[in-house]
Amino acid sequence: MHARRSTRRGESSERRGAPETGAPLSHPARAGPHVSPGRGVIARAASRLTAEERLAVLFLCPALLLMAAFIFYPVGTTIVTAFGATDKLGRVRGFVGWGNFRALGADPAFWQIFRRTFLWTALGVTVKTSAGLAMALLLNLPFRGRKVARMLTVIPWAIPYPISAIVWQWTYNSQFGLLNQFLKSTGLWPHPPAWLAEPRTAFAANMAVDIWIGLPFFALVFLAGLQAISPEYYEAAAIDGAGVGARFVSVTLPFLRPVIVMGSLLSVIWTFNDFSVPYIVTKGGPMNTTDILVTHMYKTAFQFLDFGPASAIAVITFVTLLVFSLLYARLYFREVA
Repeated sequence: MHARRSTRRGESSERRGAPETGAPLSHPARAGPHVSPGRGVIARAASRLTAEERLAVLFLCPALLLMAAFIFYPVGTTIVTAFGATDKLGRVRGFVGWGNFRALGADPAFWQIFRRTFLWTALGVTVKTSAGLAMALLLNLPFRGRKVARMLTVIPWAIPYPISAIVWQWTYNSQFGLLNQFLKSTGLWPHPPAWLAEPRTAFAANMAVDIWIGLPFFALVFLAGLQAISPEYYEAAAIDGAGVGARFVSVTLPFLRPVIVMGSLLSVIWTFNDFSVPYIVTKGGPMNTTDILVTHMYKTAFQFLDFGPASAIAVITFVTLLVFSLLYARLYFREVA
């Protein structure tokens, strides 16, 4: 019986093709599907997740794909183009290093627009913050029609920016605009200026439109912050003999400080990147006196077809806002700590 089994094993080994006598015996590794190290890491990480965590990752995948397609890829392409030489279709034909940035630095018009952008942002954010706080304090007072007033406050912010800019462009028209017609008919200004045609008034006209659009945001945000303050703090301050001004300084401002910080930071980013108002109302004119970085970038790219310098302006804008946001947040959290 044992001999038969040995014989069968020998036959089966011969059928599999035993090596000839004298040939070196080899033990090849068992062949199997090749798994890359990256896939192995991903598989091990996925195996450690629970069912709920896998479901959460699955739900996040569409959003991540959209972010990759509409945020990460355009940002990466813009950075590459900023360091490249492009043709009129925006295709990179070679790399010039910092050449586009050096060309911008040597252009006096760029520095004038750069300073104007900071002036535009500083004035807009300051006026919107202070006027929004005053409006919120008024809307927080008890008076008849307060709900209607709050509802009307939202209208300028609820209207899309381009529509508001177009309406104001018609309002500022020197021949048949409502503003000049009102000033003439009431006698307040018999000979009003051409608001959008004169450099000394075009910038102020654009600034007024930006403030009109952004003011309701600050008013509503500050109003929400005011309503979150408990009345007990005001009662305690009144018992201590604090007047209206003292209660505002010692109670209202400290509680509103986080709201003011975050609201002003968002407003800096939005105002710095505001394209609709200066481009639709005046298209950066007259004589480029209302151009800011984003309108100058648009003109450089799509009017002059210089995509390299335009991408460099985009990178400068991004880096400027990133540095400002980091410093702003660092100073705020340092004071809080």
